[in-house]
Amino acid sequence: MKIVVIGNGMVGQRFLEQLVKRGGEFEITAFCEEPRPAYDRVQLTSFFSGKSASDLSVVEKNFFEKAGVTLRLNDVVLGVDPGRKVVRSARYRDVPYDKLIFATGSYPFVPPLPGRDRRDCFVYRTIEDLEVITAAAARTKVGVVIGGGLLGLEAAKALTDLGLETHIVEFAPRLMSVQLDDAAGRLLRRKIEALGVTVHVAKNTKEILQGTKSRNRLVFTDGTSLETDVVVFSAGIRPRDELARAAIEVAGEQNGHPPAV
Repeated sequence: MKIVVIGNGMVGQRFLEQLVKRGGEFEITAFCEEPRPAYDRVQLTSFFSGKSASDLSVVEKNFFEKAGVTLRLNDVVLGVDPGRKVVRSARYRDVPYDKLIFATGSYPFVPPLPGRDRRDCFVYRTIEDLEVITAAAARTKVGVVIGGGLLGLEAAKALTDLGLETHIVEFAPRLMSVQLDDAAGRLLRRKIEALGVTVHVAKNTKEILQGTKSRNRLVFTDGTSLETDVVVFSAGIRPRDELARAAIEVAGEQNGHPPAV
C-alpha cells in the first residue's frame, strides 16, 4: 500500500512513528516544505538561548532510513488529483498514493496592511525565520512584535534575548486577551514590562512606512506612530487546509461526491 503524508511537523512525524510501529506492507512518502525534518516549534525561543536545530529535533536518529520512509525535504506539494490518486510536488512531480494523509498544520497570519512586505519585516514560525531575525538583529537596535498573544510574548522574549529594545503592539486592550480577563491582563503587563519590554495595547496598525530614525515606522489608526528597525508578525495562525479543500472540490467535480482522503 502506497501512503503519502503531506507535512512533516510534529503531528505528521508522530503519525509516521505510529504507522511504522504498527507494521505492515507500506510504501511511505512524506513531504516537508522545510529543509529539515520535524522539530519542536513549542521550544523555538530556546534557539536564542543556545539550542541548535538538532537539539530541537523530534526525530529519532536514522528514523527514516530504518523505517524505509522516503522523506522529500524542501518540496512543496502543489496539488492533489483524487481521481488519479496522485500528489503533484514542485520537485518530484507526480507521486501516486493509495491513502493520503494531510498533516499540513498552520501558517502565521500577517495582517493585510500596506508595508507588511518591507525589508526587515518577518514572521515567527520556523527555524529559518529565527535565523534571518537573528541576522537582522545584529545590525539593528529596536524591534517590534505585532501581536500580544502567547506566541507574541515568546517572540518579544526572543528579541530581548538578541539585545534589542523591544516593543509589543496589541490590537486588544490587554495582552493574551483570549485567555485572560482585565485583572490578569494588567498583572501580566506589569510582569512583561518589568523585563524591559514596552507594551502598547489598543493599538491598530494602519501601515508600515519608511522610518525617520529607524528603518521602519508603524502608523496606527489613532494617528500615533512607532519607529522600529525590525518588525515581527505574531498575530496568530490559520489552518493550512487549502490543499485538502481543493482536493475535495476536484473530487466532487469528478465523482459527484467527496472521496475519503
